[in-house]
Amino acid sequence: VQLQASGGGLVQAGGSLRLSCAASGRAISNYVLGWFRQAPGKEREFVAAHWWSDGRYADSVKGRFTISRDNAKNMVYLQMNSLKPEDTAVYYCAAAVRRGVPYDYWGQGTLVTVSS
Repeated sequence: VQLQASGGGLVQAGGSLRLSCAASGRAISNYVLGWFRQAPGKEREFVAAHWWSDGRYADSVKGRFTISRDNAKNMVYLQMNSLKPEDTAVYYCAAAVRRGVPYDYWGQGTLVTVSS
């Protein structure tokens, strides 16, 4: 599975962005799909994951971010609302063949910068 993330950019605090991740090479309908982020000088951290109809979120983004998928288009999305400067990071999409196993497939990352 190849993943290509897009949609990052510069936004003011309080604004919104929608990240997209296009998958190719294999249908992703049965995969766990996730978003991670890495801020400058920090380790990569979990943001959100989606499998079947269930979404899970890091506490720091709960209520502000929404992960969704379109299996017909082989796409996964991350809608980010009420953005904060601390959301500034490179965002990566990832895929795992099932729950409980490491994410084996990673996109190249897209930069989100939130100005105060």
